[in-house]
Amino acid sequence: HWTLLSVSLLNLLLSTACSVGLALAIALTIHGRGRHLVVGCNSSALPADTRAAIVTNDCPFNTTRIYDTALALWIPSLALVVAEAVLSGRCCLVALILRGIGPCARSYSKEQVGATGLTGCPRLCC
Repeated sequence: HWTLLSVSLLNLLLSTACSVGLALAIALTIHGRGRHLVVGCNSSALPADTRAAIVTNDCPFNTTRIYDTALALWIPSLALVVAEAVLSGRCCLVALILRGIGPCARSYSKEQVGATGLTGCPRLCC
């Protein structure tokens, strides 16, 4: 139970941090209309041969679809990481209930002790 609790709590924290980072990246990208995605392209930090190889553009990649592609990848990723955070939170709650800690722990343990077969299956929450 303690392993489930610690792993689910760690995953909840990491998923929450990822969702905040992705939401911030999406907000900054939409606010700046994608200009921040190609800020370093005409920089002198690029290698000389890379800049010389590109005749029409100062970027080492095609910038015509970078805005749409970034949002098309980030928005579903944000939805998935939020779902992961919710599921990790529920796993954390279940681990607390199984350890006898939390709002539903007493009713769960009473139902588990009093259950005599499939008709008395315990609920996971109040």
